[in-house]
Amino acid sequence: MKTQIKINHLSKTFNTLAGPKKALDDVSLEIAEGECVVIGGENGSGKSVLMQIIAGLMDGDNHTVVEPVETTMKFSSVFVDGRVGLVFQEAETQILGETPAEDIAFGPKNLGWKKEEVQEAVREALEQTGLTDKADFPARFLSGGEKRRLAVACMLAMKLPTIILDEPYANLDFGGVKQMNKLIRQLKAEGKTVIILTHEIEKCLGLADRFVVLFRGKKVFDGTSGIGLRHNLEAWNIRNPLVSYSKVEDLIWE
Repeated sequence: MKTQIKINHLSKTFNTLAGPKKALDDVSLEIAEGECVVIGGENGSGKSVLMQIIAGLMDGDNHTVVEPVETTMKFSSVFVDGRVGLVFQEAETQILGETPAEDIAFGPKNLGWKKEEVQEAVREALEQTGLTDKADFPARFLSGGEKRRLAVACMLAMKLPTIILDEPYANLDFGGVKQMNKLIRQLKAEGKTVIILTHEIEKCLGLADRFVVLFRGKKVFDGTSGIGLRHNLEAWNIRNPLVSYSKVEDLIWE
C-alpha cells in the first residue's frame, strides 16, 4: 500500500519561562494511503503539535520539510504525499463565508476553478456532509457539529486526499457523535486518508484501522485495539472504552 505520510524521528521543543519543553520526542510514524488512524492521548500529549507539523503549519526541531519522499527523505523528518486538510476543534475559526455555500466555494475559487466546477464542488460537498438544507443559512448560527462538518465539506470540495480531524467529538451530544462517525465512514469509503486526534477513543473504536497513542510527547503505542492498548489506557490518562452504558457501546460497534 502506498505511503501517504511518513515521519522519521520527529521532535519539537518550545522555549518556556521554565526552560525548554519537548512537545514531541523522537516520534516516528507511517500512515498508508486510505488508512484511518486514531491518534489518542491526553491534553498536552503532543497530538495537536504533530497535526500542525503534518499540515505544514509548524516546523519541527529537525528542519521539517513537507515534499515528495524521493527528493527529501535524506534531509527531512516528515513526508506528506499530497495536500492536507485540517479541521480544528474550534471549527468556527476556519469559516470565511457568510453561508456554508460561500464558505465551501472559497477554496475552489482561489484555486482558479471555473464557475461551473465550483458550483458542482459546492453541491457535492454539501450533499456529502448533510448540509444541503443549510446551504444559505448564516454560517455563524450553525451548531458546533455542523461547523465541523462544514470545515470537512471545504476539504472535500478541494479534493484533498488527507483529512485531519482535531478532537472531532468535543462538546458533541450523542446525535452529533453519530453524525460525525457517519461522515468519517464516508471519507473512508471514498479512499481518503483520515487522521483522528482525540482523547475520546471510545467514540471511534469501530472506525480505526490503527491506533497510535502519544504520552508526554512520545509514541507509546502503535497497533490495533487489542489487549495491549486496553490494558495501558489508564496509565496514559486515557479513558478506557470498556464501559457499561449502552450508548457508547452503540457507537463502538454500530
